[in-house]
Amino acid sequence: MEFRLLGTVSVDTRTGPLPLGPAKRRSLLAALLLSANTPVPVARLTDSLWGEEPPPRARGVIQGHVSRLRALLTGAEAQAYGVELVTLGDAYVLRVPETLLDYQRFEELLMLARQQRSAADTVRMLDDALSLWQGPALGGTFTEGPLQAAAHTLEESRLATVEELARAYADLGEHHRAASVLRAEAVAHPMRESLAAALILALYRAGRQSEALDWFHRTRRLLADELGIDPGHELADAYALILRGGPRPGAAPAGGTDAAGASRAGTGPAEGAGTTAPPGPRVPAAHNPSAAPHPTDLLPRAPRGFHGRNAELAALTRAAAGEAPVCLVTGPAGVGKTSLALQWAHHNPGAFPDGRLFADLRGFSETGEPALIDVLREFLLALGVAPRRVPESVSAAAALFRSLTDRRRLLVVLDNARDSATVRALLPGGTDCVTLVTSRNRLEGLIASDAARPVPLGILEPQDGTALLAGVLGEERILAEPVAARRLAELCGGLPLALRVTAARLAGRPQWTLAGLADELADERGRLTFLDVDDTGVSAALRLTVQQLPADAVRQLARLGHHPGGHFDPYTCAALAGTDPAAAAAALERLGSAHLVTETAPGRWVLHDLVRLYARGLDPASGAEALVDVLDHYIATALAAADTAEPGGEPCFVLPEGYRPAAVRDFADRAAAMHWLATERDDLARAAVAARGAGLHDRAWRIILLQWPQVVWRVRDSWAPLLELALDSARAKQDLYAESRVLNLLGWVLTEEGRTAEALTLLERSPGLAQQAGDRLGETTALINLAVVQAGQGELDRALEGCGRAVVLAREEEDRHTEMLALQHLARLQLSAHRPGDALGSARTALALGPEHEEAARRSLLLAVSGEARLALGEEDEGILLLDRAAEEAERAGYDEGAVRALEVLLRVSARAEYRTRHALALRRLTDGG
Repeated sequence: MEFRLLGTVSVDTRTGPLPLGPAKRRSLLAALLLSANTPVPVARLTDSLWGEEPPPRARGVIQGHVSRLRALLTGAEAQAYGVELVTLGDAYVLRVPETLLDYQRFEELLMLARQQRSAADTVRMLDDALSLWQGPALGGTFTEGPLQAAAHTLEESRLATVEELARAYADLGEHHRAASVLRAEAVAHPMRESLAAALILALYRAGRQSEALDWFHRTRRLLADELGIDPGHELADAYALILRGGPRPGAAPAGGTDAAGASRAGTGPAEGAGTTAPPGPRVPAAHNPSAAPHPTDLLPRAPRGFHGRNAELAALTRAAAGEAPVCLVTGPAGVGKTSLALQWAHHNPGAFPDGRLFADLRGFSETGEPALIDVLREFLLALGVAPRRVPESVSAAAALFRSLTDRRRLLVVLDNARDSATVRALLPGGTDCVTLVTSRNRLEGLIASDAARPVPLGILEPQDGTALLAGVLGEERILAEPVAARRLAELCGGLPLALRVTAARLAGRPQWTLAGLADELADERGRLTFLDVDDTGVSAALRLTVQQLPADAVRQLARLGHHPGGHFDPYTCAALAGTDPAAAAAALERLGSAHLVTETAPGRWVLHDLVRLYARGLDPASGAEALVDVLDHYIATALAAADTAEPGGEPCFVLPEGYRPAAVRDFADRAAAMHWLATERDDLARAAVAARGAGLHDRAWRIILLQWPQVVWRVRDSWAPLLELALDSARAKQDLYAESRVLNLLGWVLTEEGRTAEALTLLERSPGLAQQAGDRLGETTALINLAVVQAGQGELDRALEGCGRAVVLAREEEDRHTEMLALQHLARLQLSAHRPGDALGSARTALALGPEHEEAARRSLLLAVSGEARLALGEEDEGILLLDRAAEEAERAGYDEGAVRALEVLLRVSARAEYRTRHALALRRLTDGG
């Protein structure tokens, strides 16, 4: 058995490929295989199959496809191969040995190829890897959203492998074969410059110079016509090599190794990673003849134990390839900006024959910034200016510096810059000079005035974090506790400074275990203390950043430390800080500019874990007040969302004591309200958990219950644990009203999940609790939900009695919406009890209550009940007419389940081909999701 994603998605067996069926089923299989042996939540599968607009019955469609896939695998004796499709709560996991996955074998062959010492062995391995491809990845699926991203990633990996194969052929001197491999891909991907550059060099080295030049000009014209851009540095470098008659195989290149012909400057190996550092920036053919034979070099030593950051190093190289470039490395305190800048600078010495200058501008230091004249004096002296000839004013010294650097190839590193104005005075004058700036601020003014090219620096991935620890502690210590090492990297939040402090603590204490220190760091109360050593640490670095902020931004940061959720927006921030959303948004911009918060989507921000702990310590006394403020904000906003999503509905509850909402947003329509409820689900759950932990039970159950529109819409989305928390909080407050309301919703959710016995136990208590609390509408809803469960258990008489009582209560309360709901369920129960006349009467009464714009699903269900009642009364024509109307209303509203139900009844009494066709179409939509 073999699972294929590198081509059309398929499952090959001894008897041939399995008949997977429609594209949606292949898409589901692809999503499960891409996360093989890992639970994939239904929500993620829904995104993979439909994107942002899933059909109402998406979950049912997924369940149908999973059932069919499971049957196909069982029929193919998949279990004998260790393959099993399992349901785990609200997720599915496809257990499959990695050896049966073609994309896993592809990755394994790539890894083995890179470990070979012989170029011939490398070629064989790469050929085997590429032979696994049988067409574009994930063929036959709906490649949108996550699947589209996965297909793109796999294709990128294939193209990179083709380029590796060509390099291996070049190492063997087989440049004709390299050109042959590259040409087909360059034709298929004409605007992939790396392919074109590699092909041009292969043709040139094979002695086919005219073809190489022709291919360059063809690509150059295509880039200009299609994208309006000039060739990038790789293409331009390859072209320049040919024009100047650069070295071919067998000739030693001048000034370094012509490793792919793409570099015009020397390169060196990247420390610790076993890779090659990115090529240097553009270097012109001529340079200043008066340059000193021994160029000045003010760079500090290269960082030790540097790991990862290959993408950022490459981005710096691209940023440095322009004319008079200013490269701007930005990121939070402790993320490794200086290390990155020095790593790049030290591995590009040949690019700067006239020298490398360095200045620490100390923009975030307790000692204060150096005077600009002092920095300029150091630069001028390094460039050979006599001390007595250094001007005394900043403007004159800056002018002399620009003049001296006008015709030089020079690197200027300006570390720890606080603002754009300081940097501008230190920019060199030459078009061939490169300026590399690091800052905790975004320095957007420098981007605007000097076209600075930003290279944002984020946290390290866990594997790079563990590699950094290994660089200090040694591989043996990491390999002895790999799980604890990864946990340490995660607890340090991927922050290099925190990782280095952690490594320093462990290096000095060989008797400590990594697991022991990880347990210490897991306690948030002392984590920052453990991440400080001597005069270095996370707290010190963050303190220097915060000292530069205005008071309002510091207050906002301090309050954000007490936010219980993972994300926040200007409304949440305003509630926490007691301001308005506009002021909160301005404070967030200041914090974002200082890299203390990160904007993950427009108007949606997050705090790094270590920054959150530091922020919490800025004002620990305000924690209780901040929590109440944010809880009341969530209650007010969720109320507004529920009112917009279900206008005219009855409020869930009276407001809690001491309730003081602030900064409540408005929702334009139901879609916006439902989107907010879905987006904030995790944060609302965290807020409820925090409320319960703080003893604020009156807030906890309200925040959960207010999500009822989303619960109803996504009823099988694992709501039970959260509702059980709400139930515990309601009982902790001894609030009968709250307990009854929560039981109603929880009982209904359990019913929909098929846990009817548990639902019955809960719902039997709810009407009495509501009655004791004087909550008549709550009692009505409880009776309806209880009746549905009782009918399912065969207790039809009790169900009819309870539902009839619900109708009376709703009518007495003059709540037409609830009365209509009760009558709908009563009519269905009466039909089940063979009382079609009563069912018809109940349905008619309900339809008369609801306006024409009443929910289409409910109207369709009531019309279908009326039609079935007419049939049972022997009035076939009227029954068919009503069922036809029910199906039409459901079809117009996209309510395919209702359409299928009505049309199935019609087909039992009518042989019209139209009904059969409509039924087949509705069933297909329901199964395939549209």
